[in-house]
Formats: sequence, structure tokens, C-alpha cells
Amino acid sequence: MIKSQHERLGLSNEKVLEMYETMLTARKIDERMWLLNRAGKIPFVISCQGHEGAQVGAAYALDRKKDYVLPYYRDTGVVLSFGMTVQDLMLSAYAKGEDPNSGGRQMPGHFSQRKNRIVTGSSPVATQIPHAAGIALAAKMEGKDIVAFVTLGDGSTNQGDFHEGLNFASVHKLPVIVMVENNRYAISVPATKQYACGKLSDRAAAYGIPGVTVDGTDPLAVYEVVRRAAERARRGEGPTLIEAAVYRMTAHSSDDDDRKYRTREEIEEARGKDPIISFRSYLMEAGVLDEFTDREISARVSKTVDEAAEYADKAPYAKPEDALKHVYGEKRTEGRTNGGYFLY
Repeated sequence: MIKSQHERLGLSNEKVLEMYETMLTARKIDERMWLLNRAGKIPFVISCQGHEGAQVGAAYALDRKKDYVLPYYRDTGVVLSFGMTVQDLMLSAYAKGEDPNSGGRQMPGHFSQRKNRIVTGSSPVATQIPHAAGIALAAKMEGKDIVAFVTLGDGSTNQGDFHEGLNFASVHKLPVIVMVENNRYAISVPATKQYACGKLSDRAAAYGIPGVTVDGTDPLAVYEVVRRAAERARRGEGPTLIEAAVYRMTAHSSDDDDRKYRTREEIEEARGKDPIISFRSYLMEAGVLDEFTDREISARVSKTVDEAAEYADKAPYAKPEDALKHVYGEKRTEGRTNGGYFLY
């Protein structure tokens, strides 16, 4: 009996269905956020549509109980895979007090959740790469079996942090995986005006490390290359640079008008390789998914998104006095009164 692609990779039917549901969840969250933005409910959206296959495929190739991820602002699929909930993401979109990323003080997409080892990013792009190198260095010094997985967009590869982080990780053979989600545009600047090399993975040669370009619309292909990179990193052989070729199906953000720099025909052509549609077709051909199960998954995801959006809409904003919380150190002096301890 000929094994399907996921079986050859050691993935069970249940696992690939879980991956599919995570991809679909990321898409439905994103679609809902655009509607909420246009309705004036939330201020800003930066979309993952078209990136879900690369994000979920990569995340599932890691050890989600101990590895660290340093996502960039589109990585809804990554953070969902690592334990963030739909409600967490909706609270962030609404900038409510319960937002786990920053208590409603950062823009959406600045993911952060300590319990799931999701390391906060910063608005200046590419700064997360040196941070990943630092985490990996600490893991190596402490003898911990940890991989630091960091993502970025193609435009970020032209920043100094990209070179500095990769160079340091390469010199010290640190367990770092750098995945570029190349969607062809740095906001409005096309790839042809960003870099002269044929592929971004070609840049790996300058650091003496492997560079791989993979079809980012195929979650199983991404799973395979990230798993190999993780195995290499755990063996102490250093970092890997992965370029996942994807396409951004929406404008750069809810504040961008992409009609000024790309045609509708180009977008429609790219939609022919929508990772969710392609993966659904694969699962059906492999006999893992059928129409009934697909409708069941879609209904479950829609219900979860509905409930999360409703909860976040009604949730309270942070208190005004919380604006300085975790900004300045608080003096904590231990005392004792009436047989008990107090802090003031």
C-alpha cells in the first residue's frame, strides 16, 4: 500500500486534521477581524491570509512543549499552534485589559505569552532575530534541548538585525531556525526592488549554513524542512535559513491600499494556490477528510470565533492607572503587622 505524504512524514490522520483546523481557524479569525475593522469595532488588522500553511506546518515540526518561538506580526497560525486561543487574539484586536500580549497597550500582532514560550516582538522589524540568537545561546550554555524558531517577512532580511543575528548564531552554532515568509512585497516594494539574489535562501551561504527554499503554501513540505532544521539544531550543528514562498492575499494591513502597487489579476492568480484550499483537497484525496467532517470542522471554528469576538467586545478595557503597569519598577518592602506580612 502506497503511503500518503503525511504518513511518510510520520504524521497521523488525526494530526493533519488538527493542522488543517488550525489553518482554518487562523483564516476565520483574520476574516472576522477585517469585518470588525471595517465596522469600526477594532482599529487595525495585519493579515495572515496566504501564510497559514507555512506557519502551521513549521509550528507542528517543533516541540511545542519546550521550544521558543519569536513570531512576526502575521504569525497567527504559529501562535495558535503554540497555545494562544482565539479569545486571546480577539482580546488583543479589541485592545482590552485581558489581552495577554500587553493588556491592550500594543498594536495587534505583537504576540507575547510567557507560558507558551511566545516571545514578544517589537514594531521595528527584524529585531527578533538577535533575541532568538540570545535564547539559543542561553540554551546552549545551560545544556538545554531548546530550539529558537524565528520568523520574519522578506523586507526584514534587508535590515542589519537579520545579518547580525544570523552571523552570531552561525559563528556559535546555535540552535536557531530562521524562516522568512516571502510574500513578494515589503509593504508596497516588490521583491525585484528588494534584493538581487535569485532566492533569499541563497544568503545562507554567506553564513556557512544551509539555506532552503520551500513552497510555503504546502504545510507538509514546510513541516519536513523545519523538522530537518530542528534535528540539525538539536545535534549542535547550528542554524538553518528557510525561505517559505507564500503570497499575501490581502493588503499589507487595514491601513494599506494595495491597488496602488499590484493588480487584481495577480492576486486572483495567487488565490489558485490558497494553502487552505490546497490542503483541503490533499486531505480529501488522501481519504482523511470528507465533506461532512469538513462542514463539522468549519462550524466548530466559526462558533469559536463568534464566541471569542462576542466575549472580547464586551470585555472591559484596562484601567487608566494600568498605563504605567510594568513600565516602572515598583518599590516592594516587606513588613510585618498583626502576625501577618504585608507589602508596601
